Amino acid sequence: MKNIEIPYSPRPLQRHLHDSMKRWSVVVAHRRFGKTFWAINHLLRYALTSREKSVRLAFIAPTYRQAKTIAWDILKNMSQPIPQIKINETELRIDYPMGSRIRLYGASDDPDTLRGQYFHGIVMDEYSQMPNNLFGEILRPALSDKKGFAIWIGTPMGQDAFYDLYQSARIREETDPDSPWMTALFKASETNVIDPEELEDAKEIMTPAEFAQEYECSFSAAIEGSYYCSFMDTAEAEGRIGFVPHDPLLPVHTSWDLGVSDSTCIISFQTLRNEVRVIDVYEQDGEGLAHYISHLSLKPYKYDTHFAPHDIMVRELGTGKSRLEQAAALGINFTVVPQIGVQDGINALRTVFPRLWIDQKNCRKLVEALRNYRREKNKRTGEFKPRPLHDWSSHFCDAARYMAVGLPSQSRAVRETDENSSLRTWVSGDTTAGY
Repeated sequence: MKNIEIPYSPRPLQRHLHDSMKRWSVVVAHRRFGKTFWAINHLLRYALTSREKSVRLAFIAPTYRQAKTIAWDILKNMSQPIPQIKINETELRIDYPMGSRIRLYGASDDPDTLRGQYFHGIVMDEYSQMPNNLFGEILRPALSDKKGFAIWIGTPMGQDAFYDLYQSARIREETDPDSPWMTALFKASETNVIDPEELEDAKEIMTPAEFAQEYECSFSAAIEGSYYCSFMDTAEAEGRIGFVPHDPLLPVHTSWDLGVSDSTCIISFQTLRNEVRVIDVYEQDGEGLAHYISHLSLKPYKYDTHFAPHDIMVRELGTGKSRLEQAAALGINFTVVPQIGVQDGINALRTVFPRLWIDQKNCRKLVEALRNYRREKNKRTGEFKPRPLHDWSSHFCDAARYMAVGLPSQSRAVRETDENSSLRTWVSGDTTAGY
């Protein structure tokens, strides 16, 4: 085929994307980045340059109407210079020389139209708005015959399936240099695609959460009253949430949130110089201390300090013994963290965040909990109460809070025994130093 000039001049970031694609690619981009325009042209380039016959490519939007409104005109305009094309307006399909074809679909209208087909490549636009089973149940089998590629593109809409996909892909990309996965995230403040004055105007009109989600690609912006979202965003941007392996040369410490009628959560972490490395998390409910101690014994860890909250010393009516004493009988001697207020504990964890590293794979629920942990809201007035909402995230975040409160005791701890109490207290002149 002779040279054909397509009316498309990619920006530098778009060009880099074209050249960086792998078999499975996840692209998170701010509004007006031009991701749909880029994706259509990526499919078009493949359709025209592939040496295979009867190439089948699909662009999938959340609905058929969206596909027609957002992408159909782009595809037709980009295809006009190509000779001998056949445009099917009814099926939103264009056939190209050599038998290649690009067709637009709606994910929610009739996903069964995608069954039984084969594809060399697909693009899923605004994946957050698509059925969760679309790819695994329908699209993945359709790519098997030709070992086709898939591209997920979109702007965040909270911590949904698109968020899970992006995080999982990023871990695979970081931990395996030969991984078939690729990820990219483009914030408006970094791409220079939108004029700075326009961004400032948008910032004045939109709420901080709306702006962070739509322009800064924050998956957690929609979580109002979150205690740690901004810290998690920073940790993620700095690469501190990802692959954090267990170092067999370092001791492992644990921090416990002990449930009675609800969940118990255990965080396992290591420290090196100024770093706090969270390597593992375990959560379960309805089990006694023996279960959790047995679980820890199965890990290949060399344990040192086990932190527990102050209420571990409360004696139970049935046995007359505290869980501190029960644990000691089972082989674990707990260090009780200082009893401070919840807000002070939250502030303690905030001071630890700049040196916190979290393994995304083993601590996935902790990562989600730290993002979701938030202040309770008054349903009548809409105002926030001065206390955290107690939900599933509380157990993970309480264990993390006890870890942060316990950390200073490891730096310059001085044990003091009061004549009227057997409780241990700590004095530390440096609340941020590592072990």
